[in-house]
Amino acid sequence: MEKFLTQHKRKAEDEASPDVLPKQFPKAKMRKYDEAYLAFGFTCTTVGNEERPQCVVCLKVLACDSLKPNKLRRHLETNHPEHKDKPVDFFRHKLVNCRAQQSLFTKAASVPANAQLASYKVAYRVAQCKKPHTIVEELILPCAMDMVSVMLNDSAASKLRAIPLSNNTIGRRIYDISKDIEEQLNDKVRDGRFSLQMDEATDSNKDCLLITYVRFIDGDDMREELLFCKQITGRATAEELFKIIDTYLKEANLKWEDCVGICTDGARAMAGIRGGLQALIKRVSPNAQWTHCMIHREALASKQLSPELNDVMTHVIATVNYIKTRPVKARIFSALCEEMGSDHTAVLFHSESRWLSRGKVLSRVLELRDEIRIFLKEERSDLADNFYCNKFLMKLAYLSDMFLKLNELNLQLQGKNTHLPQLADKITSFVRKLEMWLQRVKVGRVDSFENLKSFIEDNKLQNTVIPCMEEHISALQKHFQRYFLMQDPKQYDWIRDPFSASPPADLSTPEEEQFIDVTSDSTLRLQFQSKTLAAFWIGVEKQYPLLGKRALATLLPFATSYLCEIGFSAVASIKTKYRSKMDIENELRVAISKLPPRFEKICSMKQAHTSH
Repeated sequence: MEKFLTQHKRKAEDEASPDVLPKQFPKAKMRKYDEAYLAFGFTCTTVGNEERPQCVVCLKVLACDSLKPNKLRRHLETNHPEHKDKPVDFFRHKLVNCRAQQSLFTKAASVPANAQLASYKVAYRVAQCKKPHTIVEELILPCAMDMVSVMLNDSAASKLRAIPLSNNTIGRRIYDISKDIEEQLNDKVRDGRFSLQMDEATDSNKDCLLITYVRFIDGDDMREELLFCKQITGRATAEELFKIIDTYLKEANLKWEDCVGICTDGARAMAGIRGGLQALIKRVSPNAQWTHCMIHREALASKQLSPELNDVMTHVIATVNYIKTRPVKARIFSALCEEMGSDHTAVLFHSESRWLSRGKVLSRVLELRDEIRIFLKEERSDLADNFYCNKFLMKLAYLSDMFLKLNELNLQLQGKNTHLPQLADKITSFVRKLEMWLQRVKVGRVDSFENLKSFIEDNKLQNTVIPCMEEHISALQKHFQRYFLMQDPKQYDWIRDPFSASPPADLSTPEEEQFIDVTSDSTLRLQFQSKTLAAFWIGVEKQYPLLGKRALATLLPFATSYLCEIGFSAVASIKTKYRSKMDIENELRVAISKLPPRFEKICSMKQAHTSH
């Protein structure tokens, strides 16, 4: 037994012996091309960082080892015996022709690649302008050819025909660009926390759409982008909406745990605390903070009118409809306004769903009250009696003033990159103004209401609508307190300006320690003056993660669903009655996204051909 073991051991040692290792061959010598080789009909070409001889007659490329005079001469005498006695000038002429031919091939190959890139860039601009795809072949290409032909020449203009710009091609290009933007977006969102803003509405084709936007941290600032726009095939229930969102997040590898906020309107399917969308989301993301859109809340708080003022609003709408719904009467009224030298020649329709509609309608009717009175009298309409009543006109003037102020507040709440502390200031300011107006009205001062004041002074009237104004302003105060649950306006001071505010009482010990560190940091104090609030706290989080995370938990959630309204406006522009069957998501994403497409990457994944 020992004998066999010993032999086995020796065999293993022999195998490990360096004497039996594979023999290391010397590295092959890299030969260099010599200009004298042209006398044998050979030039030089590079293949994989290696110089190789190429015959200028047959264009055949030989191995690097063939860079020897005898091998090159043998190729010439064997394959081209008729040229073996030719002078060097003959082969030099052949070399010039060879290089010209190669240049032609390279140029021809680059045309489809350039045409493809141009096709993508044209499609990108078409989508951003929300135009139909056919406009490229019907208008853009002919115009471009005319301009190039005039400014350059017809030959240059004819090259534009190589660009693929058909209807279907532009559609495919927009699809590719949309997917590239979506891929970039999901990669960025996947890296950290995010918040969502969502709303559903019906488009011109009666398709129900769910639009969702996402806000996330991108580098040193926050970014807002369209996450998706999906069609709701069934009923727009909370379960159906959650299913659409959940499916998309899973396909994009986004985690519900990273969602810190959701913003919707107050519809039951969205805001229900038990079966609404916000309740379903909180089951999978307990830390997500739900926000009722502050613009919708402002519209709801200002919607209610007393019976007395509601009667004025009803008569105004009836008057507008009487004039606007009859084309002949609308033309006659317009002519009357022109004769009287009015700045405007038409009244405006009222739309309950439009936030600024009431203020604009009331202001226009008040402005054209004399023209309306004359017109209604000539038409023998009973509505004319209201415009002879000074009390009615005073109420109309007050309503136009108040709703113009509400419109100003609504516009202040609109916009991108808004957050809760910023908009809470606007609401607090308006509530304080309501209190100031109420106190002034109680003592008979109406100088805050310009239209009412001018009407009273111009007609030398006594203000008889003070009680009505007091009632309405008091009701507005109650409605704003109900919808906004007025809290201490100083609760966000430490986020707005940590260097001037005291730390909130509910900070933990580590958080308060970091608050002291932040407020003692001179560098951060200087940065606070030059950066946006979000960018400042993103920078703070990198050094003081506990305090920065807490501040961003307030700044990251959306405060309104304004972006969704912008999205639906874009849908209305894109999906016209002539394009009602199109898939809107890709068109919408390219139209409103701020992420630039990666054209080089997109083109590298496609075969360049003028017919594609």
